[in-house]
Parts: sequence; structure tokens; C-alpha cells
Amino acid sequence: MTKINYYQMQCETIKNISNLKNKPKLLIHVCCAVCGSYPISYLENYFDITIYFNNSNIYPDTEYSRRLDELKKYLQLNNSSAKLIVTQYDNQAYNNGLKPLADEREGGKRCWYCYGKRMNEGYKFASENKYDYYCTIMSISRQKDSQKINEIGKKLSNLYPNTKYFYSDFKKNGGILKANEILKEFNLYKQNYCGCIYSYQDMLNRLK
Repeated sequence: MTKINYYQMQCETIKNISNLKNKPKLLIHVCCAVCGSYPISYLENYFDITIYFNNSNIYPDTEYSRRLDELKKYLQLNNSSAKLIVTQYDNQAYNNGLKPLADEREGGKRCWYCYGKRMNEGYKFASENKYDYYCTIMSISRQKDSQKINEIGKKLSNLYPNTKYFYSDFKKNGGILKANEILKEFNLYKQNYCGCIYSYQDMLNRLK
């Protein structure tokens, strides 16, 4: 399958909106400060941003709280104008959907389910609350398939046609390097696993 250049699509959208009198409203799903820092600082130049922290996948609850606190810390230290919405955390209910996919490899169908569930919930909120655009910062991660993430976004855009999907590949053009620079500048916590109970267990096995 031919890969789509989502970074180019990202740049084209930015170019098209950069001269607008008013910034479009963007709801952006963020999973942690490390992944969110660079995309937030970049996109704030062009969008009126609301962050959607919708991450019941994160296990355990202490890790969830730490990632949320670090995101708040970054927003404060960077004097960000972005607003923050935090949804109810329910890891037990979330794991019920993951259990049938427990034996799937990391980066496979279980992860696709996890991307899709959170993106659908966020996109639905964006549509119901009349945001101009919706996106997720997950394409910045080396461990996540930006082709699959944007493919999910494209499918969801058909369900919520009143809100545009912002195609992106934040890891391109030095995005990961820029995120690491912000990480060091603000002394942000950097987790060593993706989030769910299965990636947590994989991390523990690696450390044995």
C-alpha cells in the first residue's frame, strides 16, 4: 500500500488557515506532556486550542495522575493559552474492551482499537461542541503508526462531517527532536511504556 504524506497535508492545512482573521477552534487529544508539548506549542500559532485528555487506557491510576500533572505543569510553565478538558477516568471499564485483544502484539490490533476508541470519543465531543477541527498528537511517537492513526481519523471524519480532521505527522521535520528539547527544558517526566496494562506488563518483563 502506498504511504500517504500526512506531513505534507499538515503543512497545506496550516498554510490555508494561517491568513484567516480568526483562529479556527481545534480540539486535540493529548495523552501526555512528552508527546503533547511540541504539537501544542506549534499549533497554538494557528489554532484556538482545547486539549482533550481522554486516556482511561493508562494503567495504573498513579501513572494516569502523573501524566496529567505533568501536562498541567508544562502548560503552566510554557504560559500556554490552551484550555484543558479532562474526561472521567475508568481504567477497569476500558480494559473490558481490551481483554479480547490481550494476546495481540504491541503496535497491532489492540493498539488500533485503543487509538480508535479514544479518537472516536474525542471526535464526537468536537462535533457536538462545534469545533472546526479535531486531531490527536499520537502521530509524534516513533512507536505509533501515523498511517494507521490518520486512516482512523479519515474514517471518523465521515461520521462527524461538521468537524474537519486535521491530518498530521508530528514526528516529521524534527518533531521528535523538538519534543525532546522541550522535555529537557522543562524537566518533564518521560514514561517508559505506552499506557495500557499490557504495555505496562511488557515494560516490567523488559526490566527483569
